[in-house]
Amino acid sequence: MANLYYAERGAALAVAAFVAAGGEEARHAVRVSRLRVGERILLGDGAGTIGGGVVVRTDRDRFAVELDEVRTEPEANPRVTLVQALAKGDRDERAVEQATEFGVDRVVPWQAARSVSRWDGGGGAEKAAKGVAKWARIAREASKQSLRARVPEVGAPISSEELRAAASDPDRAVIALHPRGERTLSDWAAGFAAGTSRPAEILLVVGPEGGFSDAELDALESSGAEILVLGTTVLRTSSAGPAGLAVLNVALGRW
Repeated sequence: MANLYYAERGAALAVAAFVAAGGEEARHAVRVSRLRVGERILLGDGAGTIGGGVVVRTDRDRFAVELDEVRTEPEANPRVTLVQALAKGDRDERAVEQATEFGVDRVVPWQAARSVSRWDGGGGAEKAAKGVAKWARIAREASKQSLRARVPEVGAPISSEELRAAASDPDRAVIALHPRGERTLSDWAAGFAAGTSRPAEILLVVGPEGGFSDAELDALESSGAEILVLGTTVLRTSSAGPAGLAVLNVALGRW
């Protein structure tokens, strides 16, 4: 199976085109992965288009490919967004990585009341920007590994107030995964898939290692969010989101 790399921003992918990649992407491909002339690879733009072709030139920090096939994947409908609470260690980062492999369309960080990791402390906006950039790098690398045509967007951190507003938006379905739920996500997803009217986006909200606070759950539920349970076991914050995505993928016909 051919490896996937991403072309430079703005590159036009078309059959018979010679497309170049540079920067860190090319340095890693040439120096670490030992990319060579004559090797067949995939080259994408990260926005839905992937081309296949043969490497025709490699330099120290750059390579070029002649494309002989190109395909474009449509945007998902509905779009599935993981709202991942900040968590200690690398648990939230592992959630981003696995969710990307499972096909999430967007990831949004959320600093929950019980989040041990904080992005609003010393450094303020700069710390949050660095966190978003790190999550975006993780999503990009996971997209390459899983041969994704679209790299999921990593949005700016969302506040609890913004989450409640999203729950009251008729064009969004907000789901909080928590053992307090009396209905399973699979049951909800089956009904959603069979419905004739679908919101444009599903937001899957996962709490931190300490879970949601009662106040957070009450506020979300009163705003229109569904409080659902995955099953009989309680999953870590790093695995709940990917598990929920697997359920949605089956119900929506993605898998």
